[in-house]
Formats: sequence, structure tokens, C-alpha cells
Amino acid sequence: MATFLYRVGRLAFRRRWYVALVWAAVLAAVGLGALKAPGAADEGFSMPGIESQKAFDLMEQRFPGTTADGATARVVFVAPHGEKVTAAGNRKAVEDAVADLADGSQVASAVDPFQAKTVSKDGTTAYATVTYKVAADDLTDAGRTQLEKALDEARDAGLTVDAGGTAVADRGGAGGAAEGIGVAIAAVVLLVTFGSLAAAGLPLLTALIGVGVSMATILALADALGLSTTTGTLAMMLGLAVGIDYALFIVSRYREERAKGRAAQEATSLAVGTAGSAVVFAGLTVVIALAGLSVVGIPMLTKMGLAAAGAVVVAVVIALTLVPALLGFWPNAVLRRKARRSGRVEAEAKGNGLAETKDNGGTRWARFVLRRPLPVLLLGVVGLGALALPMTALQLGMPGDEAKPTSTTERRAYDALAEGFGPGFNGPLTVVVDAKGDDDAKGAASTIAREIGATKGVVSVSPARFNEAGDTAVFSVVPSTAPTDEKTKDLVTTIRGERPGVESATGATFEVTGTTALNIDISEKVQSALVPYLIVVVGLAIVLLMVVFRSLLVPLKAALGFLLSVLASLGAVVVVFQEGRGAGLLGVETTGPIMSLMPIFLVGIVFGLAMDYEVFLVSRMREAYVHGESAHQAVTSGFRHSARVVVAAALIMIAVFAGFIGESDSMIKMIGFGLAAAVLLDAFVVRMAIVPAVLTLLGDKAWWLPRWLDRALPRVDVEGEALTRAADTREPAPADQEAAHV
Repeated sequence: MATFLYRVGRLAFRRRWYVALVWAAVLAAVGLGALKAPGAADEGFSMPGIESQKAFDLMEQRFPGTTADGATARVVFVAPHGEKVTAAGNRKAVEDAVADLADGSQVASAVDPFQAKTVSKDGTTAYATVTYKVAADDLTDAGRTQLEKALDEARDAGLTVDAGGTAVADRGGAGGAAEGIGVAIAAVVLLVTFGSLAAAGLPLLTALIGVGVSMATILALADALGLSTTTGTLAMMLGLAVGIDYALFIVSRYREERAKGRAAQEATSLAVGTAGSAVVFAGLTVVIALAGLSVVGIPMLTKMGLAAAGAVVVAVVIALTLVPALLGFWPNAVLRRKARRSGRVEAEAKGNGLAETKDNGGTRWARFVLRRPLPVLLLGVVGLGALALPMTALQLGMPGDEAKPTSTTERRAYDALAEGFGPGFNGPLTVVVDAKGDDDAKGAASTIAREIGATKGVVSVSPARFNEAGDTAVFSVVPSTAPTDEKTKDLVTTIRGERPGVESATGATFEVTGTTALNIDISEKVQSALVPYLIVVVGLAIVLLMVVFRSLLVPLKAALGFLLSVLASLGAVVVVFQEGRGAGLLGVETTGPIMSLMPIFLVGIVFGLAMDYEVFLVSRMREAYVHGESAHQAVTSGFRHSARVVVAAALIMIAVFAGFIGESDSMIKMIGFGLAAAVLLDAFVVRMAIVPAVLTLLGDKAWWLPRWLDRALPRVDVEGEALTRAADTREPAPADQEAAHV
């Protein structure tokens, strides 16, 4: 592996013009393809294998011409203080608004609240449900404008009018502002780390090129592969973060080799052969974690994971080819100012050899841990364990309009409905009755509705609506509790538990769906998939790390440390977003259940990134150990060469993820906070404290591997032992001498 990558780096350095032109051509080609490719069609969210999805599919089949996941808007009218919406003037304003809403070309129906009897008991609040023929992403600007115009006219009549639902939800997500903040902080971190504008700019440039290639490719293939508009979000976030990190490690190793007196071409080749090997295996762990998201069984999540894995592969290839090519163009520009003069680097190294033995912050910290390994280990484990304790109270769900800021119309509509009708009106259940050819379908539907209406926790049941064939009915059930309340989840379980008795009595069957039931089913499926996902991802990564480190205990220690950091970060998310401690500092106005996909996101993304730091840090320790240093000396050497760069890489990751905390959407806030906290804890507590403490306590046993396993595992020479030995005896080629003075 190391020898092959050495040749790749050498070729890229020598043929730098060709490499640069190839990447420019690739970027132009995929960019042109993205511009000419048709836009991605929104296929809607689907979750095969759950009852809610089966009910949606049945509705689409039995009610042709309507879309089960079509956009909806629930328009809430509140009379002025001391008045009622049933007053003549207010009633006319409501009826006129509903009539205007029904005129939209994409509107399937707009139900008058006075005919549907959706007026609160005190007469102060009413709501109208607007159903669209198309999904929310397919609503035209004209359709949205027509909705806003109708609401404004009702407001002009003196009513307080707000709307919720998918038709009015903000379709945007994390974007330019968050990414811009992350890039700016990353630039500062790189500048401080390298002390050179060129050295700081090169990783940023190559990372942005990689993200450009990845995103353009995703857009070009979106229609052919059925990728949604959200598929590229994770790819952009991770592509930027790992792209910077991988280039950072190559450039750092290049500067280190130059400080040993090597010429530019030889230093570049060795950097790609050694640090590049770590980049390849670190990238593989990230790809494994992302591709493993397919285990969960959510098509959207699978596509996001595979697209992000593709972005990571692009980042690895760019680090191995474009980075050495750019170093060939400007071999001295990435060095510190005092070392840019001709021959200065070589002279310093030959004169006193300080490049390899000089103490820095990493060595001082390593020696501190070497003297006190047990207290450091106990403090780290106990601290992470304390942070992880709140995770035992984790409640999964899908935060809705109740979690949005009060400045949004969706949140105001939610509050008005809860006050006027009760919290359950914000999350009605949809029951789909399949009569199965029963001649008395209406009687069966009536019996089922009556049984469900008598269930404790049900406020009301709407009249049933039948399809043209008369064999399928749909009606709504309003719970007494809010959509995210645990009692609502219990109610759904109770209603479904009544099904066998109802089926035997009527001959018809029913299924419970709707947004609330769908969120409950998603949470349960994600929870059941989490353990298999962990087994697959962690198991494959342990095997990969055994190949890298030729050790049994180091990979196990890496996996256990990762689990500690993930559990602690989930605990921190629970403390802030579920329990509300410190929520105000992050702009979180309402607390509630944690997003269902949050644990999967954390495990998948953070596992890959945590293994990045493990490979980069411990591979230098392994390299020193293989080259003859004692186990304790190897820990110090690993920190001397890698600690500063690992810290910089972690700070860059934290900056990229923390930028999303400033977004208004609570789910994006949650993802940004969770990922930033996980990287912080894993990099600074696990990798920088627990890892050296454990390796110190284990000593030589850390690098033990059973003989039979040693023979079975392939040898890849990640440490570049053969390369380093050959380089120490190799005289610089004339081309190297010349390149060193460019």
C-alpha cells in the first residue's frame, strides 16, 4: 500500500500539469452535466415495512387521483378579543377566505369550518383544512402566493390568521451561511496551525474542488437515480470536513519530511506514501459507516449515506493526487516564512536534528498522561459516563411545528389550535378501513369508528369518507394529547391492539396512519435497527483497524471509546433539547422528543470521523513502535508528530458542524449540536486522553496479535517502514534538487 501510494504521489508531483488539467476537466464535465440534467423528482418520504406506510399505499391505490402524501395546509382563524368567529362579519371573512383557497389550480379541496363543524366550543377559533393534489415540493410559486393572499385578506378583515402544514413549511435547509461560517473558522485554524497562507489555503482549495465535483455529480445523476433535493446535504457537510482534514494530513507530513532535509519531490512522495495510507484507511472507515446506513431500511437515508460515501471517496482521491500536484507547483509556498529561502529547511535539519526531537505541546501532554495514566483514564471514563446518563431517558420522535420559533406562522397556528381545540388536534390519526368486499362496508366502517371513538384518550372521530368503489373508508381520530406525548404513542398501540377483535366482528380490517402515527412507527423502526447497524459497522471497522495496526486490543479500544463518546453526546443532546437545560443559549424555544434519526446520524457520521482521528494518531505511534521505539516512547512520538494536526482537524470539524446551530430549524440545530459535541468529546477526551492512557497501561501488550490472526490478515505496510528505510539511504535525484528550490 505505502509503496504504491509513494509512486502515486511521485507521479502526481512530476505530472502535475496533467493531474491539474484532469481534475479541471472532471469538474467542468460534471458541472455541465449538472446544468443539463433534469431536476430531481420528489418521490416523497417512504418507509417500507411499517403500518403507516402500508396505509398510505392503500389510500393511493383505492383513492385514485389523490395523493396520500399531498401537501396540506391547516388555516386557523381566531376572532378578535371578545368576539366570536361565528359573528356575521367574521363568518363572512372566513367563508370568503375558504372560497379563495378552493380556487387554486393545485387545490384538491378546502373544507369550510362551519360545514365541517371545526369551530371551537367557545366560538373563538375555527380552522379550515386545505388539501392539495401535489406534494409540497411540487407546489408552484403561484399556488403559495394564492394561499398567502387569501390569508392576508382575512387578516385585513380583523381576524388573526395563521397556517401550518406541509404547504407552508420552509423548504430550505442548512446552506450557505452555515457552511460559510465553518469554512471561515477552518481557514483561521489552518493558518494558526501552519503559519502560512498557502499551507492554509491549499486544503481549503482542494476540499472545495472535491465538494464541487461531488455535488455536481449528485445533481447530474439525481433524476436517473431518483435522488431527492436533500440527498446532497450530508455529502456537502462531510465532503467539506474530511476534504480539509485529509489534505491537512498530507501537507503536514510533507512539511515534516522537508524539515528532515528531503527535497520537494521525495518529501511529497513520502507524505503520500505514509500519511496517504492513513488517509485511505480513514476514508474506508467513513465509507463503511455511511454505506452501513442502508441497514436501517429507509430509502432516503440509504441514498444520503451512499452519496456522502461517494463524496468521501472523492476527497480521498483528491488528497492522493491533486494535493501532491499542487505541492509540485509551489513546493516552498506551504513552508513557514523563515524556511522558504533556498536550502534553509535542509540546513536546519542537518545542523541540529531538532526536527525529530524537539518538544511541543503534544509531547508535553503525552508525558503528562504517561506519568498519570490511571487517573486520566478514570477521569475521562467517569466524565463521559456522567454525560451519557441522561441518554437513559431518551425519547425519540419527530419534532413538528411545536418546536419552531414563535415568530413562524406554523408555530402560532399550532398554539392557536391547541388552545382552541386541545393539543390532540395538532396530530390527528388517520384510520383506513378496508372492507375486503363486504357488502355492508358502511356498517363495518361505522362499527370500527364507534369502537375507536370509545377508546380512552380519543376526543372525537370524523365522519367516514368512502372511495368510489365503496370498499374503503377513511376517517380521522383526534387524540386528547399532543402528537409528541408518550400517551399518544400508547393510544396508537391500544387502537392497533383492538384490531383482531374488530376484524372478527366486522370482517373488515383497518390500519392507523397519519403524520403522528408515521413518526411513531419511524421511531420504533430506527430503534430496532440501531443495534444491527452498530454490529455491522463496528465489526467491519474493527477488522479494518486490525489490518492497519496489526493489533487486537487497539481496535477494540477504539470501538469502545467511540461508543463512550457517542453515548455522551446523545446525553448532551437530551439535556439541551429534551430537558431544556441551556436551551435558551442555543435559541431552542421548545423542548421535546429527540429526532428519530438522530442516533443513527450520530453513530454513522461520528464513527467514521472518530476512526479518522484514531488512524491518524495511532498510526504514528505504530510507526514509531515498528521502527524500534519502546511502547511508551511510541506514544510520545505519535503525539509529537500528530497531536497538533489532529487537534486542528477536530477544530475544523467542530467549526463546520457548529455552524448549523445558528439555523432557525430545530432539527438542524439538533444535528449541528450533536455532531459538534460528539467530535469535541471523541477528539479531545477519547483520542487525546483515554487512548494514550490505555496504551500506556497496556505497554507492549497493546500491539499483541495472535500468530494465527497475524498470518490470516493481509499486510499493507501503512507505517511505510520499507519506504522510510529506503528513503534514508536514497540520494536525492537531480529533479528533486531542482524542485526544492522552486
